[in-house]
Amino acid sequence: MRHILPMSIGLAVVIGAAACGGGAPPTPLGPDPDSLAAAQAEAQQVRDSIAREQAIRDSLARERQRIQAEQDRQRADSLNVIREETNRVRQALAVRVNFDFDRSNVRPGDAAVLDRKLAILQANPNLRIQVTGHCDERGSDEYNLALGNRRALAAKRYLTDRGIAESRITTSSMGEERPLATGSNEAAWGQNRRDEFSITSGGDRLTMPGM
Repeated sequence: MRHILPMSIGLAVVIGAAACGGGAPPTPLGPDPDSLAAAQAEAQQVRDSIAREQAIRDSLARERQRIQAEQDRQRADSLNVIREETNRVRQALAVRVNFDFDRSNVRPGDAAVLDRKLAILQANPNLRIQVTGHCDERGSDEYNLALGNRRALAAKRYLTDRGIAESRITTSSMGEERPLATGSNEAAWGQNRRDEFSITSGGDRLTMPGM
Protein backbone atom coordinates (compact mmCIF):
# COMPACT_ATOMS: atom_id res chain seq x y z
CA MET A 1 0.00 0.00 0.00
CA ARG A 2 2.81 2.47 0.69
CA HIS A 3 4.12 2.04 -2.85
CA ILE A 4 0.84 2.54 -4.68
CA LEU A 5 -0.07 6.01 -3.30
CA PRO A 6 2.98 7.94 -4.53
CA MET A 7 2.56 6.45 -7.99
CA SER A 8 -1.05 7.53 -8.09
CA ILE A 9 -0.10 11.07 -7.09
CA GLY A 10 2.55 11.28 -9.78
CA LEU A 11 0.15 10.14 -12.43
CA ALA A 12 -2.39 12.75 -11.36
CA VAL A 13 0.26 15.47 -11.57
CA VAL A 14 1.15 14.49 -15.12
CA ILE A 15 -2.48 14.40 -16.23
CA GLY A 16 -3.16 17.78 -14.56
CA ALA A 17 -0.17 19.36 -16.23
CA ALA A 18 -1.40 18.19 -19.61
CA ALA A 19 -4.85 19.57 -18.92
CA CYS A 20 -3.45 22.94 -17.79
CA GLY A 21 -1.65 23.85 -20.94
CA GLY A 22 0.41 21.09 -22.08
CA GLY A 23 0.42 20.36 -25.79
CA ALA A 24 -0.32 22.64 -28.81
CA PRO A 25 -2.67 25.72 -28.28
CA PRO A 26 -6.05 25.81 -30.10
CA THR A 27 -6.21 27.58 -33.52
CA PRO A 28 -7.98 31.03 -33.18
CA LEU A 29 -11.07 31.69 -35.38
CA GLY A 30 -10.64 34.59 -38.02
CA PRO A 31 -13.40 36.76 -39.59
CA ASP A 32 -15.77 35.11 -41.96
CA PRO A 33 -14.84 36.29 -45.51
CA ASP A 34 -18.42 36.07 -46.68
CA SER A 35 -19.70 38.21 -43.78
CA LEU A 36 -16.97 40.81 -44.37
CA ALA A 37 -17.83 41.06 -48.07
CA ALA A 38 -21.50 41.41 -47.26
CA ALA A 39 -20.78 44.21 -44.76
CA GLN A 40 -18.60 46.03 -47.27
CA ALA A 41 -21.27 45.71 -49.96
CA GLU A 42 -23.90 47.04 -47.58
CA ALA A 43 -21.68 49.98 -46.66
CA GLN A 44 -21.13 50.74 -50.35
CA GLN A 45 -24.88 50.66 -50.94
CA VAL A 46 -25.35 53.18 -48.14
CA ARG A 47 -22.67 55.44 -49.64
CA ASP A 48 -24.22 55.12 -53.08
CA SER A 49 -27.67 55.96 -51.68
CA ILE A 50 -26.28 59.03 -49.89
CA ALA A 51 -24.52 60.12 -53.08
CA ARG A 52 -27.72 59.72 -55.11
CA GLU A 53 -29.72 61.70 -52.58
CA GLN A 54 -27.08 64.44 -52.58
CA ALA A 55 -27.10 64.52 -56.37
CA ILE A 56 -30.88 64.87 -56.34
CA ARG A 57 -30.68 67.69 -53.78
CA ASP A 58 -28.00 69.45 -55.85
CA SER A 59 -30.09 69.07 -58.99
CA LEU A 60 -33.17 70.46 -57.24
CA ALA A 61 -31.13 73.37 -55.88
CA ARG A 62 -29.81 74.18 -59.36
CA GLU A 63 -33.32 74.01 -60.77
CA ARG A 64 -34.62 76.34 -58.06
CA GLN A 65 -31.79 78.75 -58.84
CA ARG A 66 -32.59 78.58 -62.55
CA ILE A 67 -36.28 79.23 -61.91
CA GLN A 68 -35.47 82.11 -59.55
CA ALA A 69 -33.07 83.64 -62.08
CA GLU A 70 -35.71 83.36 -64.81
CA GLN A 71 -38.33 84.95 -62.57
CA ASP A 72 -35.93 87.76 -61.68
CA ARG A 73 -35.20 88.32 -65.36
CA GLN A 74 -38.89 88.39 -66.22
CA ARG A 75 -39.58 90.85 -63.39
CA ALA A 76 -36.72 93.05 -64.57
CA ASP A 77 -38.02 92.93 -68.15
CA SER A 78 -41.51 93.75 -66.93
CA LEU A 79 -40.25 96.69 -64.87
CA ASN A 80 -38.27 97.96 -67.85
CA VAL A 81 -41.38 97.78 -70.01
CA ILE A 82 -43.38 99.64 -67.36
CA ARG A 83 -40.70 102.33 -67.03
CA GLU A 84 -40.44 102.77 -70.78
CA GLU A 85 -44.20 103.03 -71.17
CA THR A 86 -44.44 105.47 -68.27
CA ASN A 87 -41.74 107.63 -69.85
CA ARG A 88 -43.62 107.66 -73.16
CA VAL A 89 -46.79 108.75 -71.39
CA ARG A 90 -44.93 111.48 -69.54
CA GLN A 91 -43.48 112.75 -72.79
CA ALA A 92 -46.92 112.79 -74.40
CA LEU A 93 -48.34 114.71 -71.45
CA ALA A 94 -45.53 117.25 -71.60
CA VAL A 95 -46.33 118.33 -75.17
CA ARG A 96 -47.29 121.99 -75.07
CA VAL A 97 -50.17 123.77 -76.76
CA ASN A 98 -49.71 127.27 -78.14
CA PHE A 99 -51.97 130.29 -78.63
CA ASP A 100 -52.39 133.19 -80.99
CA PHE A 101 -51.49 136.67 -79.87
CA ASP A 102 -53.76 137.93 -77.10
CA ARG A 103 -55.99 134.87 -77.44
CA SER A 104 -56.92 132.06 -75.06
CA ASN A 105 -59.03 129.83 -77.28
CA VAL A 106 -57.68 126.39 -78.21
CA ARG A 107 -56.59 126.35 -81.84
CA PRO A 108 -57.79 123.48 -84.07
CA GLY A 109 -54.28 122.15 -84.50
CA ASP A 110 -53.71 122.04 -80.75
CA ALA A 111 -56.99 120.25 -80.10
CA ALA A 112 -55.35 117.05 -81.33
CA VAL A 113 -52.64 117.48 -78.69
CA LEU A 114 -55.30 117.85 -76.00
CA ASP A 115 -57.14 114.81 -77.35
CA ARG A 116 -54.02 112.69 -76.70
CA LYS A 117 -53.86 114.02 -73.15
CA LEU A 118 -57.56 113.27 -72.77
CA ALA A 119 -56.98 109.62 -73.73
CA ILE A 120 -54.09 109.37 -71.29
CA LEU A 121 -56.19 110.77 -68.44
CA GLN A 122 -58.97 108.32 -69.28
CA ALA A 123 -56.54 105.38 -69.29
CA ASN A 124 -54.97 106.43 -65.97
CA PRO A 125 -57.78 107.34 -63.56
CA ASN A 126 -55.40 108.14 -60.68
CA LEU A 127 -53.41 110.63 -62.73
CA ARG A 128 -53.70 114.32 -61.85
CA ILE A 129 -52.11 117.18 -63.74
CA GLN A 130 -51.51 120.90 -63.57
CA VAL A 131 -51.86 123.27 -66.52
CA THR A 132 -49.75 126.43 -66.40
CA GLY A 133 -50.46 129.30 -68.80
CA HIS A 134 -47.70 131.52 -70.21
CA CYS A 135 -47.55 134.68 -72.30
CA ASP A 136 -45.07 136.59 -74.39
CA GLU A 137 -43.49 139.77 -73.11
CA ARG A 138 -45.99 142.20 -74.57
CA GLY A 139 -48.57 143.65 -72.22
CA SER A 140 -48.48 144.49 -68.54
CA ASP A 141 -47.62 141.96 -65.86
CA GLU A 142 -51.18 142.03 -64.51
CA TYR A 143 -52.73 141.57 -67.94
CA ASN A 144 -50.42 138.71 -68.83
CA LEU A 145 -51.05 136.92 -65.54
CA ALA A 146 -54.78 137.06 -66.26
CA LEU A 147 -54.25 135.99 -69.88
CA GLY A 148 -52.06 133.06 -68.80
CA ASN A 149 -54.77 131.98 -66.39
CA ARG A 150 -57.39 132.10 -69.15
CA ARG A 151 -55.16 129.96 -71.35
CA ALA A 152 -54.72 127.36 -68.62
CA LEU A 153 -58.47 127.32 -67.96
CA ALA A 154 -59.15 126.88 -71.67
CA ALA A 155 -57.14 123.65 -71.75
CA LYS A 156 -58.76 122.45 -68.55
CA ARG A 157 -62.23 123.20 -69.87
CA TYR A 158 -61.48 121.29 -73.07
CA LEU A 159 -60.63 118.20 -71.00
CA THR A 160 -63.42 118.50 -68.43
CA ASP A 161 -66.04 119.08 -71.14
CA ARG A 162 -65.06 115.62 -72.41
CA GLY A 163 -65.51 113.81 -69.12
CA ILE A 164 -62.41 114.41 -67.00
CA ALA A 165 -63.25 115.38 -63.42
CA GLU A 166 -62.36 118.96 -62.58
CA SER A 167 -60.64 117.82 -59.38
CA ARG A 168 -57.98 116.07 -61.46
CA ILE A 169 -56.75 119.27 -63.11
CA THR A 170 -55.36 122.34 -61.39
CA THR A 171 -54.37 125.55 -63.17
CA SER A 172 -51.89 128.34 -62.63
CA SER A 173 -50.41 131.27 -64.54
CA MET A 174 -46.85 132.49 -64.88
CA GLY A 175 -47.71 135.37 -67.19
CA GLU A 176 -44.55 136.46 -69.00
CA GLU A 177 -42.19 135.48 -66.16
CA ARG A 178 -40.85 132.25 -67.66
CA PRO A 179 -40.28 132.62 -71.37
CA LEU A 180 -39.37 129.48 -73.26
CA ALA A 181 -37.50 131.38 -75.97
CA THR A 182 -35.57 134.64 -75.76
CA GLY A 183 -35.95 137.41 -78.30
CA SER A 184 -38.40 140.13 -79.18
CA ASN A 185 -39.76 138.67 -82.39
CA GLU A 186 -42.66 136.52 -83.49
CA ALA A 187 -40.55 133.34 -83.55
CA ALA A 188 -39.86 133.72 -79.81
CA TRP A 189 -43.27 135.15 -78.92
CA GLY A 190 -45.06 132.29 -80.66
CA GLN A 191 -43.23 129.74 -78.47
CA ASN A 192 -43.86 131.70 -75.29
CA ARG A 193 -47.63 131.89 -75.75
CA ARG A 194 -48.28 128.42 -74.39
CA ASP A 195 -49.75 126.02 -71.86
CA GLU A 196 -47.44 123.60 -70.09
CA PHE A 197 -48.61 120.37 -68.45
CA SER A 198 -47.08 118.65 -65.40
CA ILE A 199 -48.04 115.67 -63.27
CA THR A 200 -49.08 116.41 -59.69
CA SER A 201 -49.87 112.84 -58.58
CA GLY A 202 -50.46 109.32 -59.85
CA GLY A 203 -47.62 109.37 -62.32
CA ASP A 204 -45.42 106.56 -61.01
CA ARG A 205 -46.86 103.92 -63.30
CA LEU A 206 -48.69 105.06 -66.41
CA THR A 207 -50.42 103.22 -69.21
CA MET A 208 -50.27 104.42 -72.77
CA PRO A 209 -53.77 104.20 -74.26
CA GLY A 210 -54.29 102.58 -77.63
CA MET A 211 -54.41 105.36 -80.17
